[in-house]
Amino acid sequence: MRLAHTMIRVRDLDETLAFYTGFLGLEEVRRGTIGDEATLVFLADEQRSYYIELTYNHDGREYELGDQFGHLAFTVPDLAAVIADVEARGWWYRENPGRYIFVKDPNGYDIEILQEK
Repeated sequence: MRLAHTMIRVRDLDETLAFYTGFLGLEEVRRGTIGDEATLVFLADEQRSYYIELTYNHDGREYELGDQFGHLAFTVPDLAAVIADVEARGWWYRENPGRYIFVKDPNGYDIEILQEK
């Protein structure tokens, strides 16, 4: 068995795509629709071994973040460069110096960015 993807519901597809592709560097690899109900966008890193599915429902519904979901985690070779980027954007972040930071995506999901070992 292989882990395939994680789906998250998003409020603003364009803003969310800008965060995940522009900031995190993921690539849109597939897009589809479920009739008039929803747009699904699949994102992956260079290795394409795991995917994030962004689901945008067209009916304008609101979502509340639950307390069961924790966060998505990404590794980077240069955490200091990421911190500089986050600070240049004026974003809030929480840091464990030299190890990781947490930022929030446009939907309020926690994103952990870890320094590669």
